[in-house]
Amino acid sequence: MSRIEGIADQGRTSRLFYQTRLARPRLDRAEGIYMWDIHGRRVIDGSSGAMVSNIGHSNPRVLAAMQAQMQRATFGYRLHFETESAEALADRAAALAPEGLERVFFVSGGSEAVESAIKLARQYTLARGEAQRYKVISRMPSYHGATLGALALTGYTPMTAPFDPMMRAMPKIPAPRAYLDGLDPADPATGLHYARMLEAKILDEGPQTVLAFIVEPVGGASTGALVPPAGYMAEIRAICDRHGVLLIHDEVMSGGGRTGRFLGADHWGVAPDLVCLSKGFGGGYVPLGAVIARDDIVEAVLDDGGFIHGHTYAGNPLACAAGLAVLDEIAAQDLIGNAARMGALLEARLRGLMDRYPVIGDVRGKGLLLAFELMADRTTKVPLDPDLEAFELFVEIAYRNGLIVYSRRSRGGDAGDHVLVCPPMIVTEPQVDEIAALLDKSLTEFMAALPAGAVTTD
Repeated sequence: MSRIEGIADQGRTSRLFYQTRLARPRLDRAEGIYMWDIHGRRVIDGSSGAMVSNIGHSNPRVLAAMQAQMQRATFGYRLHFETESAEALADRAAALAPEGLERVFFVSGGSEAVESAIKLARQYTLARGEAQRYKVISRMPSYHGATLGALALTGYTPMTAPFDPMMRAMPKIPAPRAYLDGLDPADPATGLHYARMLEAKILDEGPQTVLAFIVEPVGGASTGALVPPAGYMAEIRAICDRHGVLLIHDEVMSGGGRTGRFLGADHWGVAPDLVCLSKGFGGGYVPLGAVIARDDIVEAVLDDGGFIHGHTYAGNPLACAAGLAVLDEIAAQDLIGNAARMGALLEARLRGLMDRYPVIGDVRGKGLLLAFELMADRTTKVPLDPDLEAFELFVEIAYRNGLIVYSRRSRGGDAGDHVLVCPPMIVTEPQVDEIAALLDKSLTEFMAALPAGAVTTD
């Protein structure tokens, strides 16, 4: 797909490389929900980066906390010192976690959090004399990280296929996409239908070989803010208990208050055995993540010789000081409550756009973790032609119009274009209306850019 002109700095050479050759303008500054390039052009951060900048950009109290820590120490290796900020953040994280999850292991990002959780789970079963347990069941589609261990759990073919020979294949079950299967997500029978797929997979694999089940309580990039059907979360907890399988909640994207609760699973009152956090946990101020685990899991591993795992920046005092300040801001400004209120308003605006644009086939999510899915025919749920690369096209049009959104494909990566709309939790009602207006403008241009007959309008 050719680049849309006017969004990149021309005539410059960069030695950096990332996923593609896509060029973007040079960032000058960011404040609140807005970002400016070096030419003075302003855009709205309508996706909080990659659903990271939960409290907005350049919060002065977070910056002050970071500066205060920098004046004391920027690094203290965990084998040499305890640090006040790491201890305080661990206490705060445990207090916010479900009852029974009291031990915290810090990391630098979401992939590290998932890697750490599955390695801790494995070492726990070794300590218990259950060496035959090594399989981690996940869902298709899903996303759990880019490192090889986390990628083996990810259900997104374009990301996983090139590396299949390098990974141990892990079993998958279908994600509970009731909207595609024509089932009522509000009916508890629907939740049981999908949850029983987990039990069937455990039995098929052999319960004695299954270590854990990892699940995004509210879906992330690979399913586009998928909300589980009624009864699903409680039933998978019961199934895991029945078979001695650990339950891991991947809250890297849904944690930190974005869904209107601190953890996405808090909407259903279900506690995992381990939870993974990152992204909004550090708010984009520094790389930060965490695994929060049951005390007995950690104690068993430590008693058995210790946790054979670690990362250099685990518990970095500067990162932890920033994370603690981020949590302070979330509490002081009632940003979790604001995420619930503004999320409801933004969802209503998205549903209004769905009424006007037949290309929107579904709107879903919780709080400010929201998405809409683009379809060729929303009655039959037929996706747009994958060759249109519609998810990338829409992002480029929105970017040109001054709005950053995040897109991916929700049907395993090969089809099913969706757009995540997830502004920072500080967003106000006028700003929600501003976002909706830019989406409206972008959808009009997007529809005009599609070939005739690409979307059923009847």
